[in-house]
Amino acid sequence: MKNLKLKSARAALDMSQQELAEKVGVSRQTINAIEKGDYNPTINLCRSICKALGKTLDELFWDE
Repeated sequence: MKNLKLKSARAALDMSQQELAEKVGVSRQTINAIEKGDYNPTINLCRSICKALGKTLDELFWDE
Protein backbone atom coordinates (compact mmCIF):
# COMPACT_ATOMS: atom_id res chain seq x y z
CA MET A 1 0.00 0.00 0.00
CA LYS A 2 1.33 3.44 -0.91
CA ASN A 3 2.37 5.62 1.98
CA LEU A 4 0.76 8.90 0.94
CA LYS A 5 0.94 10.19 4.53
CA LEU A 6 4.72 10.01 4.42
CA LYS A 7 4.86 11.66 1.02
CA SER A 8 2.55 14.51 2.04
CA ALA A 9 4.39 15.10 5.35
CA ARG A 10 7.68 15.30 3.46
CA ALA A 11 6.20 17.62 0.83
CA ALA A 12 4.69 19.85 3.52
CA LEU A 13 8.22 20.53 4.76
CA ASP A 14 9.37 21.12 1.17
CA MET A 15 11.82 18.25 1.63
CA SER A 16 13.00 16.09 -1.25
CA GLN A 17 13.32 12.32 -1.04
CA GLN A 18 17.09 12.81 -1.17
CA GLU A 19 17.08 15.26 1.76
CA LEU A 20 14.98 12.91 3.90
CA ALA A 21 17.17 9.96 2.94
CA GLU A 22 20.29 11.84 4.03
CA LYS A 23 18.70 12.80 7.36
CA VAL A 24 17.81 9.19 8.20
CA GLY A 25 20.86 7.49 6.67
CA VAL A 26 19.34 5.56 3.77
CA SER A 27 19.29 5.91 -0.01
CA ARG A 28 16.78 8.02 -1.93
CA GLN A 29 15.61 4.78 -3.52
CA THR A 30 14.67 3.43 -0.09
CA ILE A 31 12.50 6.47 0.64
CA ASN A 32 10.91 6.14 -2.80
CA ALA A 33 10.21 2.43 -2.22
CA ILE A 34 8.59 3.17 1.17
CA GLU A 35 6.37 5.85 -0.38
CA LYS A 36 5.38 3.50 -3.22
CA GLY A 37 4.63 0.69 -0.78
CA ASP A 38 7.32 -1.58 -2.22
CA TYR A 39 9.39 -1.69 0.98
CA ASN A 40 8.37 -2.23 4.59
CA PRO A 41 10.84 -0.28 6.76
CA THR A 42 12.16 -1.46 10.10
CA ILE A 43 10.72 0.09 13.23
CA ASN A 44 14.00 1.95 13.78
CA LEU A 45 13.83 3.46 10.30
CA CYS A 46 10.18 4.39 10.87
CA ARG A 47 11.16 6.16 14.09
CA SER A 48 14.00 8.02 12.35
CA ILE A 49 11.67 9.17 9.57
CA CYS A 50 9.09 10.34 12.10
CA LYS A 51 11.72 12.30 14.02
CA ALA A 52 13.01 13.93 10.82
CA LEU A 53 9.49 14.95 9.80
CA GLY A 54 8.20 15.89 13.27
CA LYS A 55 5.44 13.28 13.14
CA THR A 56 4.43 10.25 15.23
CA LEU A 57 4.40 6.63 14.14
CA ASP A 58 0.60 6.73 14.23
CA GLU A 59 0.51 9.74 11.92
CA LEU A 60 2.75 8.21 9.26
CA PHE A 61 2.73 4.43 9.44
CA TRP A 62 -0.33 3.06 11.22
CA ASP A 63 -3.82 2.98 9.74
CA GLU A 64 -6.76 3.82 11.93
